[in-house]
Amino acid sequence: MMTLLLALSVLLISGCAALVASASPRWATILGVGGVLVSSVLGLVPTLDVLFGAPMLALHASWPVPYGAFFVELDALSAFFLLPTFLLAALAAVYGGEYMLTHAREKWLGPPWFFYNLLVASMVLVLIARNGVLFLMAWEIMALASFFLVTFDHEQANVRDAGWTYLVATHLGAACVMVVFLLLGRQFGSLDFDRFSAPPELASVLFLLAVAGFGSKAGFAPFHVWLPEAHPAAPSHVSALMSGVMIKTGIYGLIRVLTFLGPPPLWWGGVLIGIGLTSGVFGVLFALAQHDLKRLLAYHSVENIGIIALGLGVGLLGVSTNSPSLTVLGFAGGLLHVVNHALFKGLLFLGAGAVMHGAGTGEIDHLGGLFKRMPHAGIAFLIGAVAISGLPPLNGFVSEFLIYLGAFHGVSSLAGTIAVAVLGVIAGLALIGGLAAACFTKAFGIVFLGEPRSDHAAHAHEPGLAMRLPMFLLAASCLLIGLLAPSVVGALIPMLENVTNLSRETIQANLDLATGPLLFVAMTSLGLFGLIAVLAGLRRWLLSRQQVEECVTWDCGYAHPTARMQYTASSFAHPLISLFKMFLHTRSRFSSPQGLFPRDAALSTETEDLSRRYLFQPAFVLIGRSLSSLRWLQQGQIQLYVLYIALTLLVLLVWGLG
Repeated sequence: MMTLLLALSVLLISGCAALVASASPRWATILGVGGVLVSSVLGLVPTLDVLFGAPMLALHASWPVPYGAFFVELDALSAFFLLPTFLLAALAAVYGGEYMLTHAREKWLGPPWFFYNLLVASMVLVLIARNGVLFLMAWEIMALASFFLVTFDHEQANVRDAGWTYLVATHLGAACVMVVFLLLGRQFGSLDFDRFSAPPELASVLFLLAVAGFGSKAGFAPFHVWLPEAHPAAPSHVSALMSGVMIKTGIYGLIRVLTFLGPPPLWWGGVLIGIGLTSGVFGVLFALAQHDLKRLLAYHSVENIGIIALGLGVGLLGVSTNSPSLTVLGFAGGLLHVVNHALFKGLLFLGAGAVMHGAGTGEIDHLGGLFKRMPHAGIAFLIGAVAISGLPPLNGFVSEFLIYLGAFHGVSSLAGTIAVAVLGVIAGLALIGGLAAACFTKAFGIVFLGEPRSDHAAHAHEPGLAMRLPMFLLAASCLLIGLLAPSVVGALIPMLENVTNLSRETIQANLDLATGPLLFVAMTSLGLFGLIAVLAGLRRWLLSRQQVEECVTWDCGYAHPTARMQYTASSFAHPLISLFKMFLHTRSRFSSPQGLFPRDAALSTETEDLSRRYLFQPAFVLIGRSLSSLRWLQQGQIQLYVLYIALTLLVLLVWGLG
């Protein structure tokens, strides 16, 4: 535990040092990045120890804060979430070291590196805290640090709006989490997690509060409205960290609270499955309708959080129905998707940052033809796109396969409405996977293939080694998890013991159901890669003995293809968007070709988030109007404000005496 606390200390000290060295962009970057790298290496040592079977670590120290204690613990569940946190934080920091230097002339880099290190430290503390006060303090520091990173470009009005939306959403969630801890701790008068006990009559209320509180951080629909605003506004390495691991603290919090609530009733699993299907389907549909690359990725975070919720929902159904196969495969799939999403979503956000860094824009309709100019970034982005689409042999396929397998066992072994619910999981996953593949076909095809649609794209350039190396490492991780899937699935056993309370033998027996098919997929993929390598080597050998010339492809008489001949993002996605128009409410503007020799035709679409439009905006307008009626209280006179405080204290005193 002391090594982990040392890692936290390094993060805080290096962040403060970067802040002090703000006048020097180079030193601020070295101190900020160096601190994250050193702390990640230190933190991974105890994390991997516990993940591979070492006893959990704990430290309990008194703290002069009411109901507070410096109580930290590293068990298998915390270690499982810490692993992607340290890995992605280190890789994103290396990437950010080069990425942020482009802003060195107009801004000091000390503050963003201070808040980056503070964000990483707070996430680590959230994952190991075992006292409600300590947890909430770390939770709030995490929210504030990420708020200042989201508003890095605070000169822009849309960035300030994004920061405000994020701040409101995260504090509404924090209020629910606070109530959960207070209700859990009041029975024993302690906010230490090992004293938490949920009265049976309050368990369902606590579950719903936890879903709302932690779900707002995770991005469950309809609490996701801050994600499409905050992720595009933040620097790309921060977006990768927030989408890859910060939103997973919400999933961690929900699972941790579930361990306090006792046996779940059947409908808890149904709630999570409903949230998962809603988040997954609406997330990918809204992603399909986006024209900004980072905004598109942000909606895919909503989609993948939905997949994680589906896995957890299947696992809860398994606990409720006493079905070990449903329990093990559901939780295994949902939790493995936490790591997988951290890897491929981190990779995709870094890829999007490379596009913006090289081409100067993230507007999909202004890009095109980048693969010729940025082949390394293009290959990395393509691997991430295949992984997030759930296609074999990459890591996204493995976790989704576990959920599929658990659901198939549920359909065959359960009856009635439960089987129908599990059947809905299969249908939903299939729909989400198909739409995700279509969306990333659009994203990769429009951005990287064809001809440039603007001068920005025509003059794009490859990023430097410090930005490319993290992308390649993340891409390699996506591939390795897919090829080593049987071993990776087996490594989940300690964490599943912690979550499911099933014996190691039972978990192993149910995971063995997935090992055989995953091994077959991995071996087939390796054989395919070997065949491709042999054919590529043979082609190279044959061509090396001949003179090879390059010429344009036969193109039906079009000697000079231009961007006007290509699909735009709007035209590519229009058939699917039209199919789901009753859910998306997309506004289209279409200028049809006129005459025998038409010169111009155009199609543009705009899709507004329905939750924001129909749920949150009316609610905030109503709240704003209600509060406006109290403006007469604001008089600008200090003596009146002192009177307000005195009256409040008097009321509280009378209430306390009563």
